[in-house]
Amino acid sequence: MASSDTPAGQAAHDPATHDPATHDARNPGVPFDAAWFDGVRVNRSATERRAASLPARRSIKGDAQAAWLLRAITLIDLTTLAGDDTAGRVRRLAAKARRPVRSDVLEALGMAHAGVTTGAVCVYPTMVPHAVEALGASGVPVASVASGFPAGLMPMPQRAAEVAWAVEAGAREIDVVITREHALTGRWRALYDEVAELRAAAGDAHLKVILATGELGTLTRVHRAATVAMMAGADFVKTSTGKEPVNATLEVGLVMARAVRHYQDRTGHPVGFKPAGGIRTAKAALAWMAMIHDELGPEALTPERFRFGASGLLTDVERQLEHHVTGRYAARHHQPLA
Repeated sequence: MASSDTPAGQAAHDPATHDPATHDARNPGVPFDAAWFDGVRVNRSATERRAASLPARRSIKGDAQAAWLLRAITLIDLTTLAGDDTAGRVRRLAAKARRPVRSDVLEALGMAHAGVTTGAVCVYPTMVPHAVEALGASGVPVASVASGFPAGLMPMPQRAAEVAWAVEAGAREIDVVITREHALTGRWRALYDEVAELRAAAGDAHLKVILATGELGTLTRVHRAATVAMMAGADFVKTSTGKEPVNATLEVGLVMARAVRHYQDRTGHPVGFKPAGGIRTAKAALAWMAMIHDELGPEALTPERFRFGASGLLTDVERQLEHHVTGRYAARHHQPLA
């Protein structure tokens, strides 16, 4: 992709915006069939070489970089998942999601009236009502982690009930974590049944299935877990909870993106992808976006198909945009989150 390319082949003044019709598209899932993945083996060394080459092979500068970074903002699930979360913190985060970039910077970029927002606000279930109220009619959806996040080690009735509770409270997207034991011991039908039950509990809310890839051990296992989750009806597959020792890495992302592509090729149903945990810089975000552009096509760089699970990423993206406009880097405290 040349340095002059803009995201998804669009002009620099046209970042992604929410399209309710597109957001309603669902992956219906397919019957479980282990033959879909039994023969797959992922070559770790080749995958790591390919992933390591991605940042070095991309050079996005100037106006094109500003356009990509504006697109990145629309792909962020602005997240707070801390034990000391409060209603006030969530309201401040929601305000940031509604207006993620200062007005003067947007004006200088010719984007003052573009309606740039983040992709969603992601919180714990008890914080959902506060986020829903604060976001109002902005169109920014509320996402909630559920089903015993982050470990998932709760009985299924309670996990499903937590999902249903978050949806009833107003969450339009639900991020659930799998039982790692199913993947670690090769109990793929049990994993399929688990995801299918959580999908049913989520109802009309879109389901993002967290694989906790840092705890799965092998890339082959990551590919199989992603495939099973999609077969069971996942609308997104997500790398991590952000709580594991190793979270989103480009090699894991490459494996998951190819699993998404294989599933779409086989079924005709696109599935979203969400890397989460450890993505804190604009440079890292651009590398992820370039990988998705290459592996899934420019049409995948929309909030309906790709999200970053992040809390600190927005700060660095804002700093880069301000530098593009003014030639100076602002102090980080000039772009507070919450």
